[in-house]
Amino acid sequence: MIIRGRVYCLGDAINTDVIIPGRFLTIQDPYELARKAFADSDPLFLDHVAETNIIVAGENFGCGSSREQAAICLKFAGVKAIVSSSFARIFFRNAINVGLPVIECSSAVNEISAGDTLTIDVGKGVIKNRSLSKQWTCVSYPEWMVSILTAGGYISYIRKNKAL
Repeated sequence: MIIRGRVYCLGDAINTDVIIPGRFLTIQDPYELARKAFADSDPLFLDHVAETNIIVAGENFGCGSSREQAAICLKFAGVKAIVSSSFARIFFRNAINVGLPVIECSSAVNEISAGDTLTIDVGKGVIKNRSLSKQWTCVSYPEWMVSILTAGGYISYIRKNKAL
């Protein structure tokens, strides 16, 4: 699974309550939910994602409430992947379940800037910054997890493989 895109940078401790405020949690349509991403802290988030579709953030991305909607709204907003120094455990699993690649790589995070162009090989755990001509090896996924991501999430994976 290869992901290509430009970088939108965020800081440390990006909370799920900030990603998708609680008042929007009753929205069922994932595209409508996506329109509410970062509604209180960055009303232009969708405009940013239209130009830059890989989020790079610091420590503890996805901390806070264990709301699956945080991962869903980012995926349907057009985010292709999130690279962070670390992820809250529940957010990490929710992201994989909905088919949103999340990559831990603190060495890369410290050197990537907004607007950089990245290529991420999820299966091999390699991030290439084409803007800097630099490469990092990070945590790679086991094959079964890459299969879930490639299928578009856990439910799609189960539907595709239920005959097995």
